[in-house]
Amino acid sequence: MGLLNLGTPLTWEEISKYADHVREHGITQFLHMWDRAKDRHGDELLWGDEIEYMVIALDDKKKNAKLSLRQSEVLTKLSKSMSDLKADTSDSMLMPTFHVEYARYMVESSPGSPYTGSIQDLLSVESNMHYRRLLVRKHLHVNEVPVTLTSFPRLGVSGIFTDPYFNPDKPNHSLFLPQEIISQHARYHAFADNIGNRKGVKVSVNLPLFIDEKTSRPFVDPTIPRERSLYPEEARNSAALNDHIYMDAVCFGWGCCCLQLTLQSCNVEEARRVYDAFIPMAPIMLALTAASPIWRGYLSDVDCRWSVLSNCADDRTEEERGHVSRCDSVSLYISADWSNKPTYNDIDAPYNQKFYNRLVNHGIDDLLSRHIAHLFIRDPLAIYSETLCQDDDETSDGHFENLQSTNWQTVRFKPPPPRSPMGWRVEFRSMEVQLTDFENAAFVVFNVLLSRAILAFNLNFYIPISKVDENMSRAQKRDAVRQGRFFFRKNVLPPGYISPTMTTPSSSGSCSPVEEQDGIPQKEKRMRNGFSRVPPPSMFVDTPVEDEYEEMSMEEIFSGKGATFPGLLSLVEAYLDTLDIDPPERLRISKYIDFVRRRANGSLLTAASWMRQFVRSHPSYKFDSVVSQEINYDLMVAIDEIERGVLRIPEFLPQDYARSRVNGLNESKYEP
Repeated sequence: MGLLNLGTPLTWEEISKYADHVREHGITQFLHMWDRAKDRHGDELLWGDEIEYMVIALDDKKKNAKLSLRQSEVLTKLSKSMSDLKADTSDSMLMPTFHVEYARYMVESSPGSPYTGSIQDLLSVESNMHYRRLLVRKHLHVNEVPVTLTSFPRLGVSGIFTDPYFNPDKPNHSLFLPQEIISQHARYHAFADNIGNRKGVKVSVNLPLFIDEKTSRPFVDPTIPRERSLYPEEARNSAALNDHIYMDAVCFGWGCCCLQLTLQSCNVEEARRVYDAFIPMAPIMLALTAASPIWRGYLSDVDCRWSVLSNCADDRTEEERGHVSRCDSVSLYISADWSNKPTYNDIDAPYNQKFYNRLVNHGIDDLLSRHIAHLFIRDPLAIYSETLCQDDDETSDGHFENLQSTNWQTVRFKPPPPRSPMGWRVEFRSMEVQLTDFENAAFVVFNVLLSRAILAFNLNFYIPISKVDENMSRAQKRDAVRQGRFFFRKNVLPPGYISPTMTTPSSSGSCSPVEEQDGIPQKEKRMRNGFSRVPPPSMFVDTPVEDEYEEMSMEEIFSGKGATFPGLLSLVEAYLDTLDIDPPERLRISKYIDFVRRRANGSLLTAASWMRQFVRSHPSYKFDSVVSQEINYDLMVAIDEIERGVLRIPEFLPQDYARSRVNGLNESKYEP
């Protein structure tokens, strides 16, 4: 969720008075960071994931699965457990970190220290995720389970869906969710209040309903109260649409879980290149990780969370709604590389002209200046009184990060914080969290390797931003992996290069990242940063942008199409060929690559497709789009059993899937 501070949040009226102050000082803080880090070079590849859990309480007698609101208690126990471990061991793998998240049923985790470029670290991701889950499970009640689930199917259904139960008795907040469901951290309550305060109306989300065989038409949601005394004016008049699932609170979006990856780059230029390359990948990975087909007790006609998240974070006033939400796809490519044509930035991305001028006059180039000035068109959503006065040379938390961390886009460009060992970083944010540690590890490993292939082979993924936005819309549609088509670049290799191989494929040159000794390519021992760039061709032919991309299936994007597009998986495999990897290690990596291949070609279902199948094949399902309490309970039990390796679903996970283990660990002592 980004920056968390402890302090006294200001009211919206007070925030409005200090918004310019925060923006002015935020730019000053960025300029100090820029001056200190613009020439920074040589940072090694460090990276890590963030993964979020929902804690589910299972009532076997009533066949009810409820959200357990014990976040504070669980995190307190985890903090003490980590302190005790720290006293007993210096192994950072055994000391992951756990964090508060927006809803009181959520716990976020990350590795205890960043992974490096070693192959051993790459292969430790799954066991590290498994260990973190074990630690969470250890501090739960015997009837509670930690699930990595993107959206809870019955969040906001009338009846008991939380433990303990709270009544949603403040309809101006939400007709469906109690305020007590929000984390006790003051920042989150400020967000919930101020998004609506700034916008002028409360959150309103309408998600298309999946129309099944016996769904009433038109579908008018019978669970929405129609009494004038309970139903806010704007919702009664227009908010809840027929044939849609209506949601009215920030928590419907921010109460979702996701999988995120952050990578440190060699320098600012390399970070900008990785950032740009991940922008077109964001909708592709969103579709591939689709895992949220059920909302407020109904089957929806979408498979992903992003539109719900975007609408829930939307604080735009009526005059501003021609521009993107602060939680949306990225608006601008920012690399100064020759391959980034101005025509790729083809959407209207408003920016603060005053701040843009200040950045440019400081010596920062046009693209990066526009990016920062675009972020700073927003108002702060939360300000703590204790952070109003700061030393802008010593910190970035109070002002720069206030705006940076509340622009929730699919990819985030992250400067080195003041007085920090961290370098320039890129955060990849679009993926939905998966049901098992194996799946989550597979997608993390794939994206880390893809980032290295992008740099090693000088890959070019640029398509117009407008086409990325179109892909974001397509990615969320039902069964987009098997049925959808996405805009993707036809030729991702640099001009004059015909294949990403270790040896020269033609007289034009090689895409090889390795050096040769006596004509023999020397493989590298570990993944790294710091790859050389291919210079622009001496006779550059500027082809029309519309000729550079075409619509492809997900299988074509990953497995290849035509002579010039080898497919993302072939590029990753070619990068692996440049590394000195033992055969057993390569085999383990290949299992992840093969899983991604099978997910992309549709032979393995997404979590969303499997969950939809589960509901529609359940004996008590009436083919009316309703996911009942009993169906939801059985689904949560099945998800926990799949993760624990008790239930095997061959159409969802590979036949040889086995739950991960932590070497040398007695797992029985981690059971609650």
